[in-house]
Formats: sequence, structure tokens, C-alpha cells
Amino acid sequence: MRGICFILTVCFTLSVSAQFVHPGILHTKADLDFFKAKIQSGKEPWKSAWQQLQNSDLAQLSIKPKAISHISCGSYNLPDNGGTEFYNDGNIAYTMALQWYATGNKKYVEKAIEFLNAWSYTLDSVTNHNKQLKIGVAGVKYLNAAEIIKHTYNGWKKKDQQAFEKMILGKWYPVIENFVPKYNGNWDAAIGQTMLCIGIFLDRQDIFDRAYNHLLKGETNGAINWYFSETGQCQESGRDQHHTQMGLSYLANACEVAWNQGYDLYGAYNNRLAKGYEYTCKYMSGEDVPYVPYVTFYGRTVFGTEISADSRRTFFPIYEIAYRHYHGRKGMEMPYTWKSITKTRNETISGGFMPWATLMFAGYP
Repeated sequence: MRGICFILTVCFTLSVSAQFVHPGILHTKADLDFFKAKIQSGKEPWKSAWQQLQNSDLAQLSIKPKAISHISCGSYNLPDNGGTEFYNDGNIAYTMALQWYATGNKKYVEKAIEFLNAWSYTLDSVTNHNKQLKIGVAGVKYLNAAEIIKHTYNGWKKKDQQAFEKMILGKWYPVIENFVPKYNGNWDAAIGQTMLCIGIFLDRQDIFDRAYNHLLKGETNGAINWYFSETGQCQESGRDQHHTQMGLSYLANACEVAWNQGYDLYGAYNNRLAKGYEYTCKYMSGEDVPYVPYVTFYGRTVFGTEISADSRRTFFPIYEIAYRHYHGRKGMEMPYTWKSITKTRNETISGGFMPWATLMFAGYP
């Protein structure tokens, strides 16, 4: 009996752990070396993007974390108790990690660790209506910073790494574990991107697979085959173009994270994500696109009979990553996505998106 129990324990351990590529969330070592070399070369657009980063408030060593014990954000961020700080400190940790890799200056990596530790030892709970969205949008920032640091720097103390892992599994994961399939698709897209990152960072194949399968074929508005129709129309195209760009961004991040581990979400459903980008970019460029009322996976029609012009002229920093893959890696024409890139370089930083898209995703190594 003891032998059987031992075998079952070993099998369970193997089933939930894996040897992922590290660093390998949004950036592999090749990606990091590429961006570092481009900075050193002084070539554009990396030169200007790097200057933008260095001049940003997010990059200053004098800045201090604003961790709080209880994040509580309601619908549409009313109230916003700690959510903005959570987003922003994640951006700072990620920015410091990039500066560390590019310069080798330990002051930057220690500052990034200061931010990771502050939240690891302070955060007790994330509650209220927007709790899943907050973790889904912010978690990817912290995890990318932590992934870079863990695998390129030996000064992050083991006890502090364990505190970070305890926060992820104890405070974050229980909130997002079951997704929110009937909400607008940007929610599960955001959750999915962060859950993939959690799986990789912790070498947990079970967590990675849960996110991957949900985004690929889950019964959710945020799955790739549900968020986009075959024409590229997005689940939230009739809502507004801000939320549509959120869904595009989070799914593109998820696709890149999966790609770096050998999984092709980008190509799912005949490159459905690429169609979503081109459809949205064409509309935002001022041209007409076909539109039909959207029917959710559970049979509800949402957002009316016309595509929304709300935020039609507001471009967020989401285009480099998709263009890099579909055009840079695959040689596909993405004319409207490229047109959007010309409007966003160098991009305005927004708390709801990963910063430094031009710096990290322009060009292909």
C-alpha cells in the first residue's frame, strides 16, 4: 500500500510540475538580448523608446512602493481602493527589471525587488466586483518582472521569493482560478494571460494548462474562438474600442507567453487573433467594417446593431506584439495594424496595458 501511495504521489507531482523555458514569459533570453543590443546600437525606434523609458516616472530610483493590505475595487473602479497603486507598482517593478537587464546596474534590480517584496509581505486580500480583473491586468506585470529577476540575478533572497510565491498562490490564484466566463471577454483574457504566467513562473503545468485550454476552447466570451468572429469582429466591438483593445492586448500577451513555451495560440482558428487586429485597426483608421450583433456563447445578444465609435481615435500600446509575430515571424501582411503602430510609437503609458511595447516588441530577433 505504501508503494502504491508513493507512486501516486510521484505521478501527481509530475502532473502538476513541468520544466518550462526560463526566462520565458513575455520575454525569452533571446528577446532580452535583442532589446539590449538594439539599445546599445543606438538605432531607432529603440533609441527613442529607451530614452522614453529612462525619462519616465516609472524608472526613477527615488520612487517608493505603495503596497496596501486590502485592495477593493468596485465596478468601473468605484471605489478604487488600491487598484491604481497595484497597477502602477507592477509597471514600476517591470520597468526596473528591464533597466537591470539592459544596464547591469544592481540598483535597478534591487529597486524591482523592493516593489515585489512590498506587495508580497503586505497584500492580504483583493475583493469587490473588479477583483478578478485587477489581478488579471496587474499580475502579468509583476510576474514578468519576477521572471526576469529570478533567472538573471542571484541576489533575490529565497525567503522573499517564497513570500512572492505565497502571495501568488494564496492571494491571487484563488480569486482568478474559476475565471468569469459570462463577463465581457476582456476579463477572461486578462485572467488567462496572468494564469499562464503563474504556471510558468511556478513550473506548474496544471495551472498553465488550465489557462491555455480555457483561452483556446473554453465556454467563455474571452476564448479566442468566442472573442472573435471569422471576420475579425470582436465581442466588444459594439461596446467601445477601448475595451476591444483591452481584449486584443490581453489575448496577444497570452499568445506570446504560450508561444515562448512552444504552444501556438496565435495560429488558433486560422489566425483569428490577426483578423481581430486587422478588423479593429481598419475601423479605427476611419474605414468601414462589416458588423452584426454579437451573440455570446450562452446565447445572449449584446451591444446593439452598430459598431461603437466610442474611443475610435484612441490608440493604446497593443499593436507591436501582434505585428511582430504575424509579420515578423510569419511574414503575413498586417497593413492596418502597421498603420496603427505609426500612430502609437512611442506609446503613451496606460495602467491597463503592459508598458514599453515599442522597446520590447519592435523588430524580431
